[in-house]
Amino acid sequence: MRRSIACAIFIALSQFGSALAAQIPAPDTVANRPVVRECDAAKPEWIFCDDFETNRLARYFEYSHPDSSFERADSVGVLGSAGMRVHFRKGQVDAGSLKLAFGKTPSSYMHPVDSGTTVYRDLYWRVYLRNDPTWTGGGGDKLSRAQVLASPTWEQAMGAPVWSAGGTLPGANYLAIDPYAGTDTAGALTTTTYNDFPHLRWLGAARGATPIFDQSHVGKWYCVEAHVRLNDAGQSNGVFELWIDDWLEARRTDLNWVGRFSDYGLNTVFFENYWNAGSPAAQNRYIDNIVVSTARVGCGRLITP
Repeated sequence: MRRSIACAIFIALSQFGSALAAQIPAPDTVANRPVVRECDAAKPEWIFCDDFETNRLARYFEYSHPDSSFERADSVGVLGSAGMRVHFRKGQVDAGSLKLAFGKTPSSYMHPVDSGTTVYRDLYWRVYLRNDPTWTGGGGDKLSRAQVLASPTWEQAMGAPVWSAGGTLPGANYLAIDPYAGTDTAGALTTTTYNDFPHLRWLGAARGATPIFDQSHVGKWYCVEAHVRLNDAGQSNGVFELWIDDWLEARRTDLNWVGRFSDYGLNTVFFENYWNAGSPAAQNRYIDNIVVSTARVGCGRLITP
């Protein structure tokens, strides 16, 4: 009798594992194949591309680089190309950011990189990231986030941050997705300013599987891609996914991001270098090959300059 019960449990767990595996796409057979001058062959579905071989910094509606902590430089990108160097001084919290706008925005200050008329509800963004081989302290908190900004004062209808794990998700050496909503479940805007924490609904984080910031992983380039699809009105079917080197690392498919809110769609992606407690040491990380798209971007083919 006990053996029968045990067999039944084993079969059920096996079926569950098989079903879960079926939901997760197989990884690219040749992971992390960066491209130099990727933007020269931009695809129609790409809203924006920046490989930093050309200076496109003016296309972001905000570019901050306190004390020259976040600068475009030669030879720091993939395959020795140009890229963005991030330098954290010991104890530094804010090392700069790139803020990109697209689609319909609530303010002319948020100048879009496209026609500025589209209400996007499905979005992918990809960035290459490398940390110094001697990097220490975990992921350094903020990396990127897509958002729906709904007013000139930056009220957030939702946010989709990709940042290093912490708090309720132990493991600062991992990336995590941590979705939040700035509306109630019906879709009424509840936030009154940017990062209006008392009025945000946190929807539940999911941690990645690879500790890319521990001592055995730092020093190499990682291709980091995220995907957001807003929920349909009245449903909890919003999606948030994270890939590293084309491996699916984390996924949520049950999100009520914005209720029935539809005044604006996904209209900003921020690439941030903000370490809440400050960097424990003077150290660098590097960013390259940004793409924002309406379809999967993936990791590029290896092309030399």
